[in-house]
Amino acid sequence: MLEFIKQPWHWSIAGIFIGLTVPVLLIIGNKNFGISSSLRHLCAACIPANIPLFKYNWKNEMWNLFFVVGVLLGGFIGTFWLGNDAEIQIAQSTIDDLRVLGVSDFSNLMPADIFSFDNLFTLKGLFFFVIGGFLVGFGTRYAGGCTSGHSIMGLASLQWPSLVATIFFMLGGFAMTHFGLPLIFNLINK
Repeated sequence: MLEFIKQPWHWSIAGIFIGLTVPVLLIIGNKNFGISSSLRHLCAACIPANIPLFKYNWKNEMWNLFFVVGVLLGGFIGTFWLGNDAEIQIAQSTIDDLRVLGVSDFSNLMPADIFSFDNLFTLKGLFFFVIGGFLVGFGTRYAGGCTSGHSIMGLASLQWPSLVATIFFMLGGFAMTHFGLPLIFNLINK
């Protein structure tokens, strides 16, 4: 049974399970799915300040914090106990495009040329960790939710703002991939 679980699975299996969380959450208690809201709940629980954003009954959303802990725990278990030695499959065109930018290590889930502790305090780290992290956080707050909240829960419940947010998430991703990433690598590699 363990070998069956450890084998590489088709991406659509995860998609089906993620998609099924929407009706389950709605049926169980009219709950909305999203990860970014958990940070707000955590801040409201841990920072008893007089900040209007954090003044609400966060205990009603405690399930969301348990959900995020479960996601983190599941990722840890999947990585360290259920991982396999199969090579990560990346399209050859993606590998070729990244090699042009100077990325050569494709042995892990994320390229070590970009995402490593050694890069944390470098110009590359500034762009990918600090500025990139700020832009993700700012965009999440500005859009009123993250990609999982809008693109999974919002679209499933036919919310117009979620459709608009998802369209712009995708456009931003395409623009960053084709224009921003080469520009950043050109700045870093000079």
